[in-house]
Amino acid sequence: MKLLLTTKALLLLLLSVSLFACKQKNTEKMSINNEIEGRIDQLMDKMSIEEKVGQMVQYSGDSKATGPLKATPDQVEDVKNGMVGSMLNVTGAENVREMQKLAVENSRFGIPIIFALDVVHGYKTISPIPLAEACSWDLTAIEKSARIAAIEASAAGINWTFAPMVDIARDPRWGRVMEGAGEDTYYGSLVAAARVKGFQGSDLKNKTSIVACAKHFAGYGGVEAGKEYNYVDMSRRVMNDVYLPPFKAAVDAGVSTLMTSFNEFEGTLATANTYLLREKLKGEWGFNGFVVSDWNTIGEMVIHGMAENEKDAAELAITAGTDMDMATAAYRNYLVDLVKSGKVDEDLVDDAVRRILRIKFKLGLFDNPYKNCDPELEAKTLQCKEHLQASRDMARKSIVLLKNQGNILPLSSDLKKIAVVGALADSKPDMLGFWEGRGEAKDMTTILEGIKTGVSKSTKVLYADGYDLETFELSNPDRAISIAKESDAVVMVMGERWFMTGEASSRGDITIPGEQQQLLDKLLKTGKPIVVLLVNGRPLAIPEVAENAPAILETWILGSQAGYAVADVLFGKYNPSGKLTMSFPYATGQIPVYYNHRNTGRPELPTSDRWISHYLDIPNEPVFPFGFGLSYTTFEYSDLNLDKISMNMNGSIKISLSVTNTGKYDGEEVVQLYMRDMVASVVRPVKELKGFKKVKIKAGETVDVAFTLSAKDLAFYTKDMSYKAEPGEFKVFVGTNSVDCKEASFTLRD
Repeated sequence: MKLLLTTKALLLLLLSVSLFACKQKNTEKMSINNEIEGRIDQLMDKMSIEEKVGQMVQYSGDSKATGPLKATPDQVEDVKNGMVGSMLNVTGAENVREMQKLAVENSRFGIPIIFALDVVHGYKTISPIPLAEACSWDLTAIEKSARIAAIEASAAGINWTFAPMVDIARDPRWGRVMEGAGEDTYYGSLVAAARVKGFQGSDLKNKTSIVACAKHFAGYGGVEAGKEYNYVDMSRRVMNDVYLPPFKAAVDAGVSTLMTSFNEFEGTLATANTYLLREKLKGEWGFNGFVVSDWNTIGEMVIHGMAENEKDAAELAITAGTDMDMATAAYRNYLVDLVKSGKVDEDLVDDAVRRILRIKFKLGLFDNPYKNCDPELEAKTLQCKEHLQASRDMARKSIVLLKNQGNILPLSSDLKKIAVVGALADSKPDMLGFWEGRGEAKDMTTILEGIKTGVSKSTKVLYADGYDLETFELSNPDRAISIAKESDAVVMVMGERWFMTGEASSRGDITIPGEQQQLLDKLLKTGKPIVVLLVNGRPLAIPEVAENAPAILETWILGSQAGYAVADVLFGKYNPSGKLTMSFPYATGQIPVYYNHRNTGRPELPTSDRWISHYLDIPNEPVFPFGFGLSYTTFEYSDLNLDKISMNMNGSIKISLSVTNTGKYDGEEVVQLYMRDMVASVVRPVKELKGFKKVKIKAGETVDVAFTLSAKDLAFYTKDMSYKAEPGEFKVFVGTNSVDCKEASFTLRD
């Protein structure tokens, strides 16, 4: 009994500290509307413990589930009795109205349901996968893409999306790299904020705004061996340095919900991790939204061996700060008994329910529970002309030019014959990709279709699949070679199927699947100009392609307007400006490979001997590094200048340089700023991105680009885990990618 009381007292203390921090931190940004709080008070005073727990329950509404389905009670009766707080996978204005009506018109207090769906890169109009969008380095366009997704999803009755995924990912074997912004924490934080703003807009009560959910909290991108749902082992320093900042950026941007991750941290599963949820998120950061578990992560505590049964798991989850149970039904089945038996304090339940109701009030659902239930608006909104055009623009900006030997690209649209080879060129599902919302393959534009519409009327486009789409084994390669020989140029489309990236889609070998490389080798022997188009959701290990193919375009998985966007770039209507946000490894065995690694005591240097950190059989460097991307024009960097060589903790340094477009095409360049702390209390990365600017430069024009660094930009978690800058020498690097940079030095003084 003494142990139980001590545990309860400790939990109450943690909760009170968390609530106090919520009131003290970010008072302007996180201030809570007094009227809403008053209405929540009035409602909760009347609610029974059963009704409170009901708000913490989320069910899935149909078979298109994002996890293994399990038997649940009669959902309709639970909805009518006010025992369901949220439904996912119920879509369409009429369907949502029908379900909402059951809740509002039958339950005792008419509390509306919040309807959720994984709207990751579009609802009906599908945008490029998030990793591709990140390669645009265009935060305005990324925010607009999320805004369009919110407009369409809200028109179809959705109030809540399980996006953005803000996990930092350095292992491309992990299939879910396609959902994030790549390997860099600084850039990933900016993208996280942009996507949150896009989904939520300026006011959640607006009919076109939906609640965003930053996921997966936290460390999920660090799964061992890149294997889905796997073990994660990292220090608290790495968690705070690398994985938490994008979540903090999302919270600062006003994100309303967070989702826990499948993994553990420091031996405790994220869904039951008090440090992450109560101490960090709700305490230090002052987060006043609510936390939802990932699919059945409460139930899976039993399988992990952290809980004896689902009742124990429910106790662990609510204690740590998980407010809503997705798909397990553990809260529904056991939480009331846990409260009544004294194992869980009702204050913990009250805190969770208050958070959930707060978001429903902010959405305006209590004032108009049917605000997103207009079938006419839905029909008019989905896949409208404006949204399709924006998808095409986003797709063009996402394409990365990796190689252009001999300036093969852009191709002339007036060539007599163009051979298109590769089954992926004519596959609609593979333009759609994973996490397709309610998009349909039939609405996608294939690369072959795009090329046919992008050429002149006199140009003949020949096509051969070349390989089997299911097995990637060669399929009538003789026809592919034949059409290549009679054409002026060959476009070879190769890569992965749509289902080879995404959740539960890890790969142990990330080379080009099957016999696609063999087909490319045969085409190269024809001597014809070859352009390789990569279709994939992750970085691939492509050393042979990189060495032998004259021209390579990374087109990713681009969504509804994929074919048109590819044609725009292929034929020069749009000059590619994308830059990689994940490094492309030389080989699978090199993973993880990322630009901002720590140094070793025996780094590889031009004069190094055998006793260095290296491989015997492959290079240390990736094939294509972070920040890499070419243009149809060329850019020259010059005159790097610092306005001072030292600054104090309250000062700043201006870094400036000139960039000249030395080619024949107008273009856009992403000018990137990196820094390095040369000596610190803990080992620091060899480079860290600290700024970038995407600038349009006309052919022959020179523009001046400037950045400002302050001590705040140089801060990190020091030896004692305090976040601050330390005095000493720093280097700055400015260039076209993380490798090709000009550099200078300055000193930071106390």
